[in-house]
Amino acid sequence: MGSVIALDTLFDQRRVWKGNAVRQTRGAHSTGLEALDAILPTGGWPESALSEVLLHAEGSGELHLLWPTLARLTKQAERIVLVAPPHVPFPHAWLSAGVDLRWMTLIEASSKDALWAAEQCLRSGSCGAVLCWPANADDRALRRLQVAAETGQTLGFAFRPLREAVNPSPAALRLCLETRPSRVSVLKCRGGIAPDTAIPLMASH
Repeated sequence: MGSVIALDTLFDQRRVWKGNAVRQTRGAHSTGLEALDAILPTGGWPESALSEVLLHAEGSGELHLLWPTLARLTKQAERIVLVAPPHVPFPHAWLSAGVDLRWMTLIEASSKDALWAAEQCLRSGSCGAVLCWPANADDRALRRLQVAAETGQTLGFAFRPLREAVNPSPAALRLCLETRPSRVSVLKCRGGIAPDTAIPLMASH
C-alpha cells in the first residue's frame, strides 16, 4: 500500500494543477497601456516574474504606470505590498487611481532589510503584486527576487535608477521611464527582442 500524502502538502509543493490557476493567460495582467501591451511578448506584465523599472528620477510617472494593474488586482481582492517606498504614499491619489486601500500593505524596512522583506512577500504566494525600491541590489539580489516571484507566482516590480541600465539584470522585463516627454521604452523583454518604440504615458494618467 502506498504512502498517504496530504493534499495541502502537494498544493504547497506545486505538484497538483488547480483549475483556478488558469489566470496565467496572455494579457491577464495588462499594463493598462494598449500600445505597450501590443509590443510586449506576453501582452502585458510577464507572469510570475520580476519587472524592473528604471528611472531618471523619483516621480517620473512610475506609479501612474502601475496604477491600472494595482487597481485591478485590489478589485479582485488580491493584496499588493509596497516594501520601503522612498515616500509615504498619498492615499487620495491611490484612491483616485482606483486602488482599494484595504488590500494594500505598506512595509517599513531599512535598506538592509528591504530586499529580504520583498523576497519573502514575493515567495509567500499570498500577494498579487510586490513593489520595492532596492537601493543597492546586485545581480545576485535581483536574481533572488526573480526566483521568489516565480515561486510565489507573483508580479514583482523593482524601481531602480537609470544608471543601472548598463548592468545586466535577471528581470524578465526592463523598462525605462522618461519625463520629457513622458514616455516608457523597453530595454529588455523575455521571449522577444526589445522594440525601439517609446510609448507615451499620457494614457496612464
